[in-house]
Amino acid sequence: MKISFYTLGCKTNQYETQAMENLLLQQGHTIGSFDEKCDCYVINTCSVTAVADKKNRAVIRRCRRENPEAIVAVCGCYTQHDPEVVKELGVDVIGGSGNRQQFLADLLDAAQGHQYRQSLDNALSRREFEVLPAGGLEERTRAMLKIQDGCVNFCTYCIIPYTRGPIRSAPLELAVEQAEELAKRGYREIVLTGIEIAGWGKDLPGKPELWQLIQAICRAVPELRIRLGSLEPRIITREFCESLASLPNLCPQFHLSMQSGCDSVLARMKRKYDTARYCESVGLLREFFPGCAVTTDMIVAFPGETEEEFAQSLAFIRKIGFSDMHIFPYSRRPGTPAADFPGQLSNAVKEQRSREAIAVAEEMSREYRQSLVGTSQSVLFEDKEGNYFTGHAPNYVKVYAEGENLHNEIRNVKITGIFKDGVFGTK
Repeated sequence: MKISFYTLGCKTNQYETQAMENLLLQQGHTIGSFDEKCDCYVINTCSVTAVADKKNRAVIRRCRRENPEAIVAVCGCYTQHDPEVVKELGVDVIGGSGNRQQFLADLLDAAQGHQYRQSLDNALSRREFEVLPAGGLEERTRAMLKIQDGCVNFCTYCIIPYTRGPIRSAPLELAVEQAEELAKRGYREIVLTGIEIAGWGKDLPGKPELWQLIQAICRAVPELRIRLGSLEPRIITREFCESLASLPNLCPQFHLSMQSGCDSVLARMKRKYDTARYCESVGLLREFFPGCAVTTDMIVAFPGETEEEFAQSLAFIRKIGFSDMHIFPYSRRPGTPAADFPGQLSNAVKEQRSREAIAVAEEMSREYRQSLVGTSQSVLFEDKEGNYFTGHAPNYVKVYAEGENLHNEIRNVKITGIFKDGVFGTK
């Protein structure tokens, strides 16, 4: 059969989609495009915000409308949280955010008999890490390696602990084995991903530290670049930095979760750090990884956020000097404590604060990219855009260059200037 996938949401979802593609290929099926005629369509959903839920429903409706005879199967955090709403959209198969192999078995059964299938569990009762094949389709240069699932932070704006369950970690030996397999398959970079990778090891015997896993993977595949997913600020300690600073293949880009630069807002969010601890983490990273890129996410217009609190956040991000940021207006998520907080702000306020924060973020990004001019960067080239090949430096800055086919090549280039959303390099 020909089966296509549509993925919404985070890198973990992308990883799990790629794993399902690999499992189906191993069984002799074909992976098609979501825009072509296929026997089955799989939608892997996100439910991090109410906006994400709306996108899920739109994709499901369009898929069902355009493919009335095909099997439409839906999995992910949205189905885990609200399966009845998904069922009402006329899908054939529903799975949750776990047990992907059972979901695929249900999909294939439904394709044979055109009978409705649903397999869901209680996410909060999960205790085992689900082992799936790492990587993706072979033409890709960068592979994702899922090392952890679940979250126990229960931030007031977030539904994910309820849809993903508690922390489950990949055993160190398994993660290293999968990294070695990816190296054999020709990948040039691995991204270590999960729902909250700072929690890795907390459920394993002896409670190993995340830096021990990173160190083991970097040493096992020295020819591959290793990039880290989003990190919780409290994981950045002197021991963490000292243990990793000498690893030449660890990418010096650290996505350090922030959400707000104001202590009173962080407290209402129930984040487990304050701005002083965040500054300490950034200081340690810059001490041990000079010139590293520090990136983050920021939520603006959280319930009750005053003009003064927002101003504090803007001042804080300027103080840090991020190389890149993702700015999100707060999205009211039913089922979370923050959805019922007083002081819900209007869309107009959300849009205005988003524009202000984005302007500051773009200014900082430009300053960081300007600081790279005149330096030499090792670039993994991935795509072609018009007349240029594009790739990413270890700090994840996008690099444009001219030349012959550079796909999946790592080349040293000299950065000559800012260009579009990245920088321009000459070989």
